[in-house]
Amino acid sequence: MSVGTIAIVGRPNVGKSTIFNRIIGERRSIVEDSPGVTRDRIYASSEWLGTQFRIIDTGGIQMADQPYQVEIKAQVQIALEEADVIVFVVNGAEGMTEDDRYIAGLLHRNNKPVILAVNMIDDTSRIPLIYEFYSLGVGEPVACSGVHGIGIGDILDECVKHFPEENEEEPEGLKIAVIGEPNVGKSSLVNAILKEERSIVSNEQGTTRDAVDTSFVYEDRPYVIIDTAGIRKRGKVYESVEKYSVLRAMYAIERCDVALFLIDGEKGIREQDKHVAGYASEAGKPIVIVVNKWDLVEKDSYTMNQFTETIRKEFVYLSYAPVIFVSAKTRQRIDQIIPLADQVYENSCRRIMTNVLNEVIADSQVTTPAPARNGKRFRIYYATQVAIQPPTFVLSCNDPKLMHFSYQRFIENTLREAFDFTGTPIRIIARKKISE
Repeated sequence: MSVGTIAIVGRPNVGKSTIFNRIIGERRSIVEDSPGVTRDRIYASSEWLGTQFRIIDTGGIQMADQPYQVEIKAQVQIALEEADVIVFVVNGAEGMTEDDRYIAGLLHRNNKPVILAVNMIDDTSRIPLIYEFYSLGVGEPVACSGVHGIGIGDILDECVKHFPEENEEEPEGLKIAVIGEPNVGKSSLVNAILKEERSIVSNEQGTTRDAVDTSFVYEDRPYVIIDTAGIRKRGKVYESVEKYSVLRAMYAIERCDVALFLIDGEKGIREQDKHVAGYASEAGKPIVIVVNKWDLVEKDSYTMNQFTETIRKEFVYLSYAPVIFVSAKTRQRIDQIIPLADQVYENSCRRIMTNVLNEVIADSQVTTPAPARNGKRFRIYYATQVAIQPPTFVLSCNDPKLMHFSYQRFIENTLREAFDFTGTPIRIIARKKISE
């Protein structure tokens, strides 16, 4: 579990996003040699020497009245409040500026641990450039280069020292996060499952501002249900407190074992529903699609099947997720939710014996060989399961570049037909066979 949060701050064009991307190992933030590219906060998760953490990239702060500065400063302030430690990035090649001094003053008042990262120190001959930054009074400068990865480990070593200790015990039991757009009935569903009015219920959007954990027992087994704030579409989240609510909902998805993805049966599927479900799917979490407010839907004997077909069409990437139609208000089918959550969690933990796995893969290649591409055909020599939650399979092959996404989907479908992976995503990784 993540134990700390890092915020990266600094003036424009000092390499904040380059360092952010270097730490997380991918190009998540836009990097461009012009100021003001990053305006909103960008979040990611990463790990350093076994310690997991979250990291926030922020827009560049300037003293001058530049476009979007009011919004950027507001975003930075939220990031500073959320962070356990701040990485203050300055440009060693350009030297100290008035903006650097201005930001240092903000950090002094913030009273959070600060790691001063002097970027653009690409070789040892530039190390003397860091000395003038001592005068900022925010600690000992750390020489680094985001482009070349120099000094990034030193920065993370210092950050880890300031992370809070994990002395707060996690509640025991299967963790179930209830996710979805605002006002789809998440809190009502939680109350129905708990059989008590534990969460505030209101028709006003945004009633739940935080992610709330509640422990309970179902058929002698412990569970924790997490009621999350509704994830509203980007651009429609105006208040900083709502942005924080979205962040908390994302955290809940990260640490849950199963996600209950709620859809409003009365209003139907909305475009933002796809983004909400995508967060859980990308995190590799088992998912149960719960259509709530089914009591308010005018229906006949075909309505449920038609709605299910619509879900399968709109959520093609969730074809593996079971669908259940419930009413939190009337408690219709509420008792089926926890057993279904148990089932998809068990499937996400399923391990397949290597010999059985390879028999299935071999048979699939015989019956349906991969199509030839540029005169070459993708061939799988050996398969092994390397992880669970989600089940992850590595295919030892002749050339990973030859695996077309359609054939990867075929392999996934083959595994799902052979083994029960209902409710859980599957990861398939192709690697070139190492020659002996």
